[in-house]
Amino acid sequence: MSDKTIPVSQLDFDGLRPPSPHLTSAHAAWRQRLRHFVDKDIAPHLDDWDKSGTFPDAVYKTAADAGLLGMGFPVELGGLDEPIDLYHRIIFSEEFHRLGSGVVFADLATHWIGLPPIISHGTDEMKDRIARPVLRGDKKMAFAVTEPSGGSDVSGLKTTAERRGDHFIVNGSKTLISGAMRADFILAAVRTGGPGMGGISLLVIEADRAGISRTPVPGLTWYNASIGTFTFDNVEVPVSNLIGTENRGFASLAGQLNIERFSGIAATLAMSRTCIAEAVAWAQQRETFGKRLVDHQAIRHKLIEMISALRVSYAYLDYCIDRFHRGDVPIADLSLLKIQGVKTLEHCAREAMHILAGQAYQGTTRVERIFRESRIFAIGGGTEEILKDLTARQLGF
Repeated sequence: MSDKTIPVSQLDFDGLRPPSPHLTSAHAAWRQRLRHFVDKDIAPHLDDWDKSGTFPDAVYKTAADAGLLGMGFPVELGGLDEPIDLYHRIIFSEEFHRLGSGVVFADLATHWIGLPPIISHGTDEMKDRIARPVLRGDKKMAFAVTEPSGGSDVSGLKTTAERRGDHFIVNGSKTLISGAMRADFILAAVRTGGPGMGGISLLVIEADRAGISRTPVPGLTWYNASIGTFTFDNVEVPVSNLIGTENRGFASLAGQLNIERFSGIAATLAMSRTCIAEAVAWAQQRETFGKRLVDHQAIRHKLIEMISALRVSYAYLDYCIDRFHRGDVPIADLSLLKIQGVKTLEHCAREAMHILAGQAYQGTTRVERIFRESRIFAIGGGTEEILKDLTARQLGF
């Protein structure tokens, strides 16, 4: 596998994405819009943002002005009047992870899962007060589900919202929440009823309400310093902030988790492509024992195994997206695909580190950071164990 037989263009980030019959010229235009933004407004600053674990709030406004925040939202609320499908979200995640960093994506894309329930089930007042400023880049929101006691076990969440007259009294905590440290609004999953999924509601909580405290998650600042923990201590929230029907919030929550999983899957495959591309480029120039790395059979086989795993994962992704577009909700396949995507990323990151060896630690490649970030994708959006059990239930055993 040398550049004498396979053009390098097939082995760069773009060439490594298998062609899909479902991608159109509109998707290509969306990708170019995203890439222009990433190359112009993120790439020059990424090393500094990586070190600090954060980025300036002004980036939200810049992204909104570039037409990135409003894609898929109603034009009357500040969205873009352009058709959208699931591939737009996939491409958004791919392009933001192309450089091997989630420091921007984790915060900037949170409204894509936080706003839809408000737009679908919220009041007009709520849409004006929350959706408009978020889509303008003036306000920020967080999607708060994960708790210290339960992690991926959504059915066992313990944050309570007890109804007292025209208010809910919220107590509990949420952790590992993207954008927690800068959020103005929190879309929180809370327990308003009995145990299990039947007692869950979605509640918008203004982050400046009395009784709310937030702290960064220790040890995760290397990934994103804005990831944090919310603690709610007798927080009064108007009943009018309830999204949808009380005790019936799990259906909306599950739908948003599916979108989150698609974004996470796209991120794993994009970062896998970056790992492969950098490993190939290095193997073609690095010489050991009198010949290039790529001319050693063992290295060629490593690269082929990485490319094979990537292509299988993309084929599975196309299959799942096609089913979603036809109105199906293939929970079992999406769960398996999430597991597959993480395994592909971890394999590609490990093998790329092995091929780059000492070069990976010199700050000139993205592989080292991707290697460190890969584990967060095995946890966020459902752990492997949770998703395997979910798949088993979906398959009837």
